[in-house]
Amino acid sequence: MFELDEKTAIVTGGGSGIGRAIAKLFAAQGAMVYVIDLNEQDGASVVEEIRSDSGKAAYRKTNVASHIEVKKSIDEIAADSSSIDILLNIAGIAHIGNAENTAEADFDRIFQVNVKGIYNCLHAVIPYMKDLGGVILNMASVAATVGIPDRFAYSTTKAAVIGMTLSVAKDYIRHKIRCNCISPGRVHTPFVDGFLSRSYPGKEKEMFEKLSKTQPIGRMAKPEEVASLALFLCSEEASFITGCDYAIDGGFIRLNN
Repeated sequence: MFELDEKTAIVTGGGSGIGRAIAKLFAAQGAMVYVIDLNEQDGASVVEEIRSDSGKAAYRKTNVASHIEVKKSIDEIAADSSSIDILLNIAGIAHIGNAENTAEADFDRIFQVNVKGIYNCLHAVIPYMKDLGGVILNMASVAATVGIPDRFAYSTTKAAVIGMTLSVAKDYIRHKIRCNCISPGRVHTPFVDGFLSRSYPGKEKEMFEKLSKTQPIGRMAKPEEVASLALFLCSEEASFITGCDYAIDGGFIRLNN
């Protein structure tokens, strides 16, 4: 089950966190994985890890917010591959602030990555999928559907991701393209550790436990757990699923009263 032999998968933000876990798992399941990431060191590192485990992977340094860069990278991948079977839009950035204290520049920056970045990838990849079909998985968040303090811009962009997911699923179902999204709760990634060290120096452990307990299950998710859900949704075993948003949140949405 869940084999991806002979599949070509593109993972944006594949150099770290959830994207890294997805890239490694998909390669382990037999896919040729193209890691798209702006951080060359991180992107090259995960490709090296995959190859050292006898997997197939390549890196493309790309700023997903750049329409030109994305098209160039996707065209190069298409030229190297017989098909593009799976697109995983994982790249994204976070922001803390409300409607009053979110600066215009910060709002524009997060929109460029989290929304336009996905649009750029969809716009470039879908033409290559239309003849043979494919799977697209976008990264949303529980912040799209639940009010979280000081996440105004971030929540806005993730709500847009759900909207794009539904639109693509509707528009391309006749082309046998499935499109879903995942909405994680808090996931323990290097971003979380960096945020805690910057914002709460000396109190990292205390704040980590506090954030973990905001989820009824009592802990943060592991990137590998999100990757496992992504694998299912991109596999043939999920061939009847499209236009859905899947929460993986330790009960955050439904059980927090």
